[in-house]
Amino acid sequence: MADLWERLWSPHRMAYIKSERPTGDAGAAHCPFCDLETSKPNDLVVARGSLVYVVLNLYPYNPGHLLICPYRHVPDYTDLSDAETIEFGEFTQRAMRTLRVASGTHGFNIGMNQGSAAGAGIAAHLHQHVVPRWGGDTNFMPVVGHTRVLPQLLEDTRDLLAAQWVQQG
Repeated sequence: MADLWERLWSPHRMAYIKSERPTGDAGAAHCPFCDLETSKPNDLVVARGSLVYVVLNLYPYNPGHLLICPYRHVPDYTDLSDAETIEFGEFTQRAMRTLRVASGTHGFNIGMNQGSAAGAGIAAHLHQHVVPRWGGDTNFMPVVGHTRVLPQLLEDTRDLLAAQWVQQG
C-alpha cells in the first residue's frame, strides 16, 4: 500500500552525513580547497582573485552559500598577510553585493569556524562562509525534518553568481 508522504531526495548529502569528506588536515592526502586552485573553470568556483577565490559550498545551508578562501593553505585568520586580508575583505563585500543583485538576498550570516573545536569541517584551510538569507527562509523542513530544500542546482547557482560577479566589476 502506498503512503501519502512526499519525499525530497538529496543523495549528494550522504557523503556529508557519513563524514566521507576530506578534512584538509596536514596529514590528509589532499585539501579540497587547494585542489580547487587547479580545477577546471566550469567547477563551483564563482570568482578568482590574486590571493583569494570564491566557491559555492558543496553542502550549502541556503542557495548561494559561498566560501571565501585564500589560495595559501593556512588554518587561521591571523595567518593571512596584509594583502590577503584586504582581498579577503574585498571579496566578502563583493560576494554580498553579487548575492543581493542576483538573488534578492535580504540579509547574511557571515563567519569563520576557526579550528575543529569551533566546528570547522576543514580546519586546516581557512575559509569564510557567506550565507544569503531571506525573510521566512527557515520553515518546518530544517526544524522538524532536518532537511534543507535547495531550489536550484549548484551548477546553475554558480553560473548565475559568476555572471553577476563580473557585472559587479
